[in-house]
Amino acid sequence: MSRLEIVLICVSFFSTCLNIGLVVYLRSALSRLLSFSDEMGDLRDMTGAFSDHVSSVYSLEAFYGDETLQSLMQHANSYKEQLDTFEYIYDLSNEKEIIDERDPEEEASEEDQE
Repeated sequence: MSRLEIVLICVSFFSTCLNIGLVVYLRSALSRLLSFSDEMGDLRDMTGAFSDHVSSVYSLEAFYGDETLQSLMQHANSYKEQLDTFEYIYDLSNEKEIIDERDPEEEASEEDQE
């Protein structure tokens, strides 16, 4: 083997190792991102439920007009609106769920149409 062949083998070996390492890292990073997206979606849903609950309590005759509940309701609504600005993060996990939930028959019919 010539010196050039040895250098090329070493470079290709290191390149292959680097590519495998990058693939493993990217899979891990995407997994964490999708997990974070799911958790953020759950937080948004919980905040929406809390906001609806405070609104329903505030609308009761016994509490209607209570300034503390009114400010709590406004705070919950503004918090929910702020969480809605991160909708692009929630959509990451929603797209994955939509892809996972598709029927194999639908996929086969789409492939037949192409």
